[in-house]
Amino acid sequence: MLTLGNLFVLMLLATGGAWLWHNHGLREKALERVKQHCAKLDLELLDGNVALKRITIARDANGRRRLARVYNFEFTVTGEQRHPGTITQFGAHTVQIELAPYPFEIKPPQPTAEVIEMNQWRQEHNRWRH
Repeated sequence: MLTLGNLFVLMLLATGGAWLWHNHGLREKALERVKQHCAKLDLELLDGNVALKRITIARDANGRRRLARVYNFEFTVTGEQRHPGTITQFGAHTVQIELAPYPFEIKPPQPTAEVIEMNQWRQEHNRWRH
């Protein structure tokens, strides 16, 4: 027989399950955003995951207090060192992605190989001598 107490426990379990399912979806969105951010910066996301660090109350851009989820992840530049990062979300909306300082190389522009015929070069340079 289903009593009011049993119904309350059942509803409590269902609510907890729905909350866990919703959090899993938000974690997947955070992971996708981190993957995009790392790809844009030519970084490699390590372990292919984000881990919930904490759930806290934070102020949004309008100054209102909202529930924020902060996830940790690790990335690498060279493949040798791990660097930490965090992503903060208000629901499915990404607030910020922070990366720890990491070394990076400034890539010089690739030289362009342009073939100039000798006759053309002579014509251009002889023109200025007149």
